[in-house]
Amino acid sequence: MLEYFSMLFKTTGFFHLTPGMIVMWVIGFALIYLAVSKDYEPLLLLPIGFGILLVNLPLAGLMEPGEGLLWRFYHYGIQWKIIPPLIFLGLGALTDFGPLIANPRLIFLGAGAQAGVYLTFFAAHAMGFDIMEAATIGIIGGADGPTTIFLASKLAPHLLGTCAVAAYSYMALVPIIQPPTMRLLTTEAERKIRMKKGRKVKKREKLFFPLVSMFIIILLVPASAPLISMFMLGNLFRESGVVERLNHAAQNELLNIVTIFLGLPVGATMNAENFLKPKVIFIFILGLFAFIISTMTGILLAKLMNLFSKTKINPLLGAAGVSAVPMAARVVHKVGQEADKKNYLLMYAMGPNVAGVIGTVIAAGIFLTMLS
Repeated sequence: MLEYFSMLFKTTGFFHLTPGMIVMWVIGFALIYLAVSKDYEPLLLLPIGFGILLVNLPLAGLMEPGEGLLWRFYHYGIQWKIIPPLIFLGLGALTDFGPLIANPRLIFLGAGAQAGVYLTFFAAHAMGFDIMEAATIGIIGGADGPTTIFLASKLAPHLLGTCAVAAYSYMALVPIIQPPTMRLLTTEAERKIRMKKGRKVKKREKLFFPLVSMFIIILLVPASAPLISMFMLGNLFRESGVVERLNHAAQNELLNIVTIFLGLPVGATMNAENFLKPKVIFIFILGLFAFIISTMTGILLAKLMNLFSKTKINPLLGAAGVSAVPMAARVVHKVGQEADKKNYLLMYAMGPNVAGVIGTVIAAGIFLTMLS
C-alpha cells in the first residue's frame, strides 16, 4: 500500500517541484502584485505574471511543443509575428498625430531618444552577448513592449520573456526613473519654458500623414513594414471618420483580445531553466541603462536645438521621445508643472512621444535588415 501511494505521489507535480520553479513563482506573484496593487502596466504585467506561474507548474505541459495550450498561443501569435502588428493596429487607432504635425521639429526629439538603443547594442555586444542578443537587449531602451517582442521573436527567441518583462517594467516605472534624470539635466528656468501654441492642424493633413509616413518609412526600412503598416492603418481608421466601427473595434475589442494572447505566452517563455541565469540580471541592468540614456539624449538634443532656434523648446519634451505612450508625456507634464503650475506641456509632449514609437520601430527594422 505504501509503495502504491509512493508511485501515485510521483505522478503529481509536487514530486517534480524544483527550487527554481518556486523562485519563478515569487517573480510571477511579484508582477501580479505590481499590476494589482501599484497599477504598473496591469494590462500586460498581470497576464505575464500569470503565464510565469503556469509554465513553472511541473507536468502541466502548457508549453509542450505541438500540444501545449500556451505553446499554441506563442507559436501562432508570436513566432508567426501576428500579435505585435495587431497591437500596433490598436495603438494607431488611439494615436493623435496632431501635435507632431503642428510642430514637425519635435520628431527629432523622438529620433534623438533612440540613441540609448544603439549605445546599449554596442555595450551589450562588448559584454559578451552575441550580436543578435545585443540588438534585442538594445531595443529595450525604446520602452516599446510590442516592438521588443517582435524583434526578440526573430533575433533571440530565448530572450523574449526576459526582454519583454524588462521593457514593460521600465514602461511602468517611467514616473520613477525619468524625473531624477530630467531634473539633473535641466535648470529650473528651462523647465519653466512655455511652448508656443501650435497651429491648428487640418483634417486633410491628419488624413494624409499616415499614408505619406507609411510610404516613406517602409521604402527606407522595408523590415519595419509589419509594424508600421498596421500602425498607420489604425491611424487611418481614426482620422478618416468613415469607419467608426472598425476604429472602435481596433481601439477596444481587438486590442484587448490580443493583449491577453500576448501577455500569457510571453510569461510562459520564462521557465526556471531559461530565466534563472546570471546574464538575465545583466539584461535588466542594460535595459535600465538603455532607458536612462534614451531619456538623457532626448533632453540634451532639445537643449542643443535651442542654441540654434529663436523659438525655444522646453528640454523636458526630449524625455518624451521614448515610446512609453502616453506615460512619458504625462511625466513631462508633471515635472514641468512642478516648476510652473500654469505650464501645460502634455499636448506638446505627445509629439515626440509618438515620434519615439516610430523611431523605435525604425531602429528594430534596421537591426532586422542588418542581422536577420
